This record gives sequence, structure tokens and C-alpha cells, in this order.
Amino acid sequence: MPDQNLWKPSCTRAALAARAAFYRSIRTFFAERDVLEVETPLLSCAPVSDPNIEPMQTTEGRWLHTSPEYAMKRLLCAGSGDIWQLCKVFRAGEAGRRHNPEFSMLEWYRLGWTLDQLMDEVRDLVRTLFQPRWAELPELRISYDTALRQYAGLDVHNASPEEVAALGIQTAGQDLQLGRDGWLDVIMSHLVEPALPQDTLVFISGFPASQAALARVARAPDGHLVAQRFELFFNGTELANGYHELTDPEEQRRRFNNESRGRPVDERLLAAMASGLPDCSGVAMGADRLLMHLTGSPVIADVISFDWHRA
Repeated sequence: MPDQNLWKPSCTRAALAARAAFYRSIRTFFAERDVLEVETPLLSCAPVSDPNIEPMQTTEGRWLHTSPEYAMKRLLCAGSGDIWQLCKVFRAGEAGRRHNPEFSMLEWYRLGWTLDQLMDEVRDLVRTLFQPRWAELPELRISYDTALRQYAGLDVHNASPEEVAALGIQTAGQDLQLGRDGWLDVIMSHLVEPALPQDTLVFISGFPASQAALARVARAPDGHLVAQRFELFFNGTELANGYHELTDPEEQRRRFNNESRGRPVDERLLAAMASGLPDCSGVAMGADRLLMHLTGSPVIADVISFDWHRA
């Protein structure tokens, strides 16, 4: 017999009210900065190219977006100016304490901005949203190689793939047959993230060039090539992922072809970039995870009206 209580919401009315107030604060924040709110389709003709993200496909062959990034960049190419969006996104995977296959994402783009400027705005938004629980949160900005050296004892730029794998296997307790970047992700999530300062907004930037995704690559002061991107961590969770966006359509096509794993490439995004993507920086944030911290909820179901098992 099916569970007769699955009709009930997974969160309380207080959580619903907290989300409503949370969304009002976000809209006020961007309205005061003259950033235009936009809406883009949930379904598209091509999926995300990121090999670490598994998209969902409909029976008609369309793909539920895993982020509004591709469509928002097409708007930027068409002259939209600074834009932001709050929407549902979909990623195949097991529902868990911090994950739900359907979740809410906040994403925005700033024309002509550096990553430092964008990190400033992310910090200001999070501080605004986290009131009154945290009146003023300190911040820490460190490079990826510093974080790996300080919290995992790994010299990421000079360590061989075998040395990275050995630390990864030791950390995971088993050989997961991963590549260098896969093991670095294990080391980051198991060793670095738990060791970061508590009640502090920690921005880590300068990821390996191999992890650039849709970000530009530049040479760091020490001579190593690094991705111009950052991630924001807070109390053991990743909250945001920001890029100084790649604008070269040919380089973007090369990355798509390397990462597509046989799935279709988004030719409409590439055509838009060929017409000219303006210099910009953009960031995506998990709205539900922000709400979890704000409300003190230990599981994502506590801040979603109907979680994956009740939807």
C-alpha cells in the first residue's frame, strides 16, 4: 500500500514564508542595482556539455536545462545588458540531504566586470540574505593552490597524476578509477571543504585550467595557467560558482566537442557567441542551499514544498 502521507509537503509553512521573504530580498537587491530580471525556457534543443552534470531528456527529445546559462548568454549577445534569473533547474541524480534533482538556481551576469567585482557583489548579496541570522559575515579569499596546500598538504601545480591519485585513494578509502581532476574533486570535497573556517564566506579562485568549463584561462603570477573562476563555500557547502566568461566561440566549440560525450552541442549558443558575447562575469548560486543555512535546516527537503519523493 502506498504511503498515505506522501500528499503532505516536506516543509513547514514557516519555511514557505521564509522562501517568499528570501525571494523578495533578492528582487529588491537587483532592482536597486538596475539589473534586469529575465526568464528563459526550461526546455532546450541541446544539453549542458559539462561531463560532471547529467541532464534529463524528455520523450520529445528536448532537454531540461541544468542551468539557464546558455540561454542567458544568448540574451547577452542580443544586447540585454546586465541580467539575472531565479528559476527551477534539473539534474539527474540521487536525492539526498543536500541534493534534489529539481532545485532552484539564482544566476546573474555583469558586463565588463572582473571576478573581484563579482565576488564583492556575491558577498554583499549573501550578507543581505543571511540577516538576521548572521549580522556581518567575515570573508576569506584564497587561491585554489593555496587551499590545497594548506588544507590537504598537496602542491597541486607540481604533483604528478600518480601523487594526486594516491592522496585521492587514501582520502576516499578506495580506488574509484578517476582521472586527475576527478581525484582533485574528491580531495577538495573530503579534505578542503570541511577544514575551511566556519561562519566565513570563503572564496576560492584560480582553479586548474583543466577545470575551466565556460571560463577564460589566464596565466597566474607564478606562471601557471589557471581558470578565471571562483567558488564560494560556507560552513561545509559550496554555494556559488562564478566565471570570467569565455567569449571565444571557436574555443567554446573545441571545449564542447571534448566534453559532449556524444550528446548534441548547443549550436544556437555558439552562433550567438560568434555574433559577439560581451566581456562579462557571471555566477550561479543554489537558492535552496542558501535557504538551508538561513533557516538552519539540515536537509534540503525542509526548504522545498515537495521534495523528490513527494513531487
